[in-house]
Amino acid sequence: MLLKEKIMGKFCFGVDIGGTSVKLGMFTLKGELISKWEIPTLPESVLSDVARSIEDRFTDEYQKKDCEGIGIDVPGPVTGDGVVSQCVNMHWGRTDVKSEIEKLTGLKALVANDANAAALGEMWQGGGKGHESLIMVTLGTGVGGGVIIDGKIIAGSNGAAGEIGHICVNPNEEASCNCGKKGCLEQYASATGIVRLAKLEMVEGKNSTILADIDGFSAKDVLDAAKKKDAIGLDVLDKLGWYLAFACAGMAQTVDPEVFVVGGGVSKAGEIIIKAITKYYNEFVMDALKNKEFRLATLGNDAGIYGCAAMIAGKKIG
Repeated sequence: MLLKEKIMGKFCFGVDIGGTSVKLGMFTLKGELISKWEIPTLPESVLSDVARSIEDRFTDEYQKKDCEGIGIDVPGPVTGDGVVSQCVNMHWGRTDVKSEIEKLTGLKALVANDANAAALGEMWQGGGKGHESLIMVTLGTGVGGGVIIDGKIIAGSNGAAGEIGHICVNPNEEASCNCGKKGCLEQYASATGIVRLAKLEMVEGKNSTILADIDGFSAKDVLDAAKKKDAIGLDVLDKLGWYLAFACAGMAQTVDPEVFVVGGGVSKAGEIIIKAITKYYNEFVMDALKNKEFRLATLGNDAGIYGCAAMIAGKKIG
């Protein structure tokens, strides 16, 4: 899909590898999206498919010699040298994504974890624009996150920094998270976690709820119920805010960001998520860290490609 025409000069590509599709974008180095498109994710050939798709984008107007490089993200931990230690969704073991893409395309490549790339994208052109230090919280099927300090992604020694979904927020939890631990934030703040909380409330039977009339209700249904002042919907929203505030406070005490950016499918519920978090956040932090700003993400599913392009455009991985 062509979004802008006649944008000349240096440009780059951002590539967001997901479980079912790969999103690709062509950008100016100032962050203008020239065009974007998608290809299916075929794990056994995805990197060569990406290389071919990018080659098809070069024209007389956008020549390869003017391309500054390719930023690429993957759903797994990435080390500073662009190596993926393991990527379960791709059925990959250790994979040197950077070297392989550079060999296939002849272009410079930088690689990041997908949540970290999304955080960088939101800092560059989204909900975190204007700030150089932020924490992004992504609330989807799971809970992910990214940490950026002084404009640099904090990836960590194993590429696993920012995995806030597996911060323990309830040491008394008896059910296990998908990671094998118990009491992870993801068990309460993800889309599946929200549904789980609502079902537990319904089993207790203390309050009636409109959710009882919805077969196979979703997290959206729960949050919509909260907007309608449904008792169980409101109780789940309150618990969601408490757990997120507790986790964000711990992160703030560690890295002191300027702003938190909340994204992912669950964040589409809007400002009620922000209000639920800020209701409790100040209770868990020292005075110097109180009243942090919480914003909704604005780039949606394009955050990853923006972040990947930002790496090439001059942003860095720490």
